[in-house]
Amino acid sequence: MPFINIKIIEGVFTDAQKQEIIKKMTDTMVSIEGENMRGVTWTVIEEVKSGDWGIGGKGLTTEDVKSLAAGK
Repeated sequence: MPFINIKIIEGVFTDAQKQEIIKKMTDTMVSIEGENMRGVTWTVIEEVKSGDWGIGGKGLTTEDVKSLAAGK
């Protein structure tokens, strides 16, 4: 049974976007493993506290990610 674990910074994605992530990640796995596995494909989204995620030695905040997504 596949288990998909996604970690994101809190406050970046809306509830609707998180549901879309779950659906699309499941669809991707099913496209590889076959439709019979849809019902046993688990997806978990874990939100990491803003500032507790770092890249290149710098903590990233929710606002940093939103600025990046906006092209700033």
